[in-house]
Amino acid sequence: MKIKIIAIVLLGTFIYSCSPKVIQPEAPKIDVAAIVIETPLTAELAEGKALFVNNCGKCHNLYDAKDFNAEQWKPIMLRMQQEAKISDEEREKIYAYLTK
Repeated sequence: MKIKIIAIVLLGTFIYSCSPKVIQPEAPKIDVAAIVIETPLTAELAEGKALFVNNCGKCHNLYDAKDFNAEQWKPIMLRMQQEAKISDEEREKIYAYLTK
């Protein structure tokens, strides 16, 4: 009798574990506050962004422009200009992009 009960339990477990799982799809959650509409960049700001990504992104992860205010970016830009070996003109374009 025990063998029959064990066999039925094992058979039931096997059938249950092999049955297809039905998962109800959830509607994607959209955080409306996180949606940022980016305005088109001018040619100078686009060049500053490209310089920022290509020069700064070589050595470290890029900071978000909003992580620092305009006054905080000044010493960072001066220090990083030497590290990245960029000209004053390139530094100003990157600074303009970061402080737009």
